[in-house]
Parts: sequence; structure tokens; C-alpha cells
Amino acid sequence: MTDLTDLTAVQLLDGYRTGEFGPVEVTRATLARAESIQPEVNAFVRLTGEDALARAAESEERWRRGEPAGRLDGVPVTVKDLLLMRGHPTLRGSLAVDPAGGRWDEDAPSVARLREHGAVFLGKTTTPEYGWKGVTDSPLSGVTRNPHDHARTVGGSSGGAAAAVALGAGPLALGTDGGGSVRIPASFCGIFGLKPTYGRVPLYPASAFGTLAHVGPMARDAADAALMLDVIGAPDARDWSALGPAAGSYSAALGAGVRGLRVAYSASLGGQVAVAPGVAARVRRGVERLASLGAHVVEADPDFTDPVGAFHVLWFSGAARVVSHLRSGQRELLDAGLREVVGAGARYSALEYLAAVDVRMELGRRMGRFHEAYDLLVTPTLPITAFEAGRETPVGSGQRRWTGWTPFTYPFNLTQQPAATVPVGTDGDGLPVGLQIVAARHRDDLVLRAAHALYESAR
Repeated sequence: MTDLTDLTAVQLLDGYRTGEFGPVEVTRATLARAESIQPEVNAFVRLTGEDALARAAESEERWRRGEPAGRLDGVPVTVKDLLLMRGHPTLRGSLAVDPAGGRWDEDAPSVARLREHGAVFLGKTTTPEYGWKGVTDSPLSGVTRNPHDHARTVGGSSGGAAAAVALGAGPLALGTDGGGSVRIPASFCGIFGLKPTYGRVPLYPASAFGTLAHVGPMARDAADAALMLDVIGAPDARDWSALGPAAGSYSAALGAGVRGLRVAYSASLGGQVAVAPGVAARVRRGVERLASLGAHVVEADPDFTDPVGAFHVLWFSGAARVVSHLRSGQRELLDAGLREVVGAGARYSALEYLAAVDVRMELGRRMGRFHEAYDLLVTPTLPITAFEAGRETPVGSGQRRWTGWTPFTYPFNLTQQPAATVPVGTDGDGLPVGLQIVAARHRDDLVLRAAHALYESAR
């Protein structure tokens, strides 16, 4: 018998159409899975079971009448606890946020679009405090753990979202990505995660991290993510920086494949990154699969050096801004690492900030020229697999901050390009490895096409 929690969103919708099963049955099974994984993995800040079952019942009646409300009617979805969801507090992983305060009567744009299309909200997923780092632990909700090894980190900052999808607690999740926060946990958990072109998915309230911050889908495969992006990528007047409507359906474009696409494979960004052998081998096999599917693959490195200094100026300044409203007593409740970053961010001058913006603009120019020659850039998503849970950096790495082990992700937040991670197997310890696919701005369709081709070739 099919386990309903193992099905993709596309498969669930097919089942609803045929009447093989309904949204209420699926939602009950998914909530039961979420409850069963919570004690050991800690993926959720809260489950919203009563609301979910009520929405599922409404969806089931619409399907019975043959009148689904939208493209995701009855599909279970989770929401990262940085995004507003009407009727429930958004605590952002922080003891300093008052559950009784805030705008809990409003949806973020991506949540609003999902609601309009009939999605069933299972609950809010865990995040580090204000999403500030690439692992998921916080003073509010503790440590979120990797589904493949509970002693290891899930990654972050959309860690709860990744764990939920990986373990069947909803086929779709909303995540955010300011420096890799969708791609990092998706890679560590062996699922698909997409950071769309900046502005493709509207964001409100505006992030204190500015135009580094993207909202993106996390799913079991690229087809589900494309379907979700078709829904959440609609414009919203509350985000002045949002893009206009997409030129077409991302789902409809998936079947075009990769034949003829020009793919640059950069194994280490020109020798700048030391990549674990097990990761390097798996990513190379993924690249070879793209070539076997008809892509023109060459080894080529993008023309830039590590922009981590500029990223830190922008990121740490954003962290200082995000907690600027807190009183001194509230600041004592913050994650110790976040307090350090906030202190650094508060010391930067306006001129230093603008100098970092200059670095960002030059990086964008270089990548724009790079994509005149190549449709796609492929790299490892991360140079390592998941390490010990509860730490910002691996033991013995000598690294101070999470950016030390994420050199493939944050550059493409600076450039606002679409970037996705696709699982390409496991290393010698059985831990998932991710392959990153990057395209020029506004070419999310190419990223999704290539990812879908990899999934289809592996079935």
C-alpha cells in the first residue's frame, strides 16, 4: 500500500483528481508523520493541526465538486518561522519576540499565494534566531537535527523546512535564503531547494538583510518546486522590489531538458575551495550525467575571488539592523554568536557599507559576462557533508563563522542569481551530497530544467 507521506505534490494532486484518496486522509497522515519526527529531529516550532484539518476538509469538498480552488488545493505545506502566517505568531527563533505582539493577522506574500491556491498549512518550521547562520539552533527552539544522522546538523537557516520535507512531513516547504539558507539544509538533507532570482518571489515585511534575502521552494524534486514557484512567484503590491509576472509557467518548461545547453563545471572555484573527496566524486558524476543528456559541458571557473569580506559587511550590518529595536535586557536573550555579529555590524561605517556594495556590483558584472558564454554554472553546493549538530562550524576546521564552509552559496546571493541544489547521492558516511546549478538572473527556468533532467535520469 502506498504511504501517502512519501508522495510528491504532483502525485497527491493526481490522486485527488482520480479520487484515489483525499486531502483529509493525506493531511491526517502528514500530521501524524510530523508529530512522530518532532521529538528526535525538532523540525517544528508549532504544528497547526486543527487549522490544517479544517482547510483539508474544505479542500476535499471542492475536489468532490470538481472545483479545486487552485494549483495546490489540498497539498500540505510548511512555512519557515521567519514568514508571517495569519493566525499564528512568527517568533523568528528568538526569545526576544513577544508571541502576544506583532502582526499575526497578515500573511507574507508567498503564504498568501499558497492560501489562495488551497494549500494546507501544517505548521511553522524552525530557524536559527532571525535566520542569521547556516545551521539551525536557537535559544527559542533548541537544536534541529539531520534526518540521516541525528548527531549531525541539518544545516540552515531553513533547517526545519528541509528536515520536514526529507521525512515526509509535507512535500512542500517555504524557506528563505540570504546566503545559502535554502540550499545548505536542502543539500545536507538530500532534497531539492531553489533560491529564485531576487524579486521573483515577493517578500514582506522587507528583510533587514535587504536584497540578499530571497524566498524559495523546498521540495522532493524539481517538478514540485516548479509548481510551487508558479504559485508563489505572482506579484504582490507590498514588495516594491518584486518582479512582474513570469513570462510563462515553470512547470510547463521542465520537459525541454538540457540538450544543447552550455554548462561550465567549476569543481573548486578555480582552486579557491578545498572540497571533500566524497563530495567531489558525487558532484562529478552528476556533471557527467548532464553531459550524457546532451549538455555541452566544459570545465571553467567564474572570474571572481571569494567575496566573503563584502558579504560579511552587508550581512552583519543587516543583523545589527534586525535587532536594533530591542532593549538591552532583550539583547541579553540573543544567541551569543548573533550578539557578536551584531556588534561587528554596528561598527561598520556607511562608506564601508557602500564599498561592499561596489564589490557586489562588480561581482554581478563578472557573472553577467560569464553567462554570455555559459547557460549554466555547476558547482558543489557545499564542500562538505553535515557535521556535528549544535555547532556553527565543524570541529577542528579553524573557521570562525558559518561562511567559512559555505563558499559556493553566498556569492550568488550577492549577484541575485537563481541557484538550486540537487541531491546526487551520498558520501562514504551515507550523508547526502548536493550539486548546485546557477543561471543568469531571470533564467530560473534553465535551473529547473537542468535539475528536472537530473531527477528524471535517476528514476
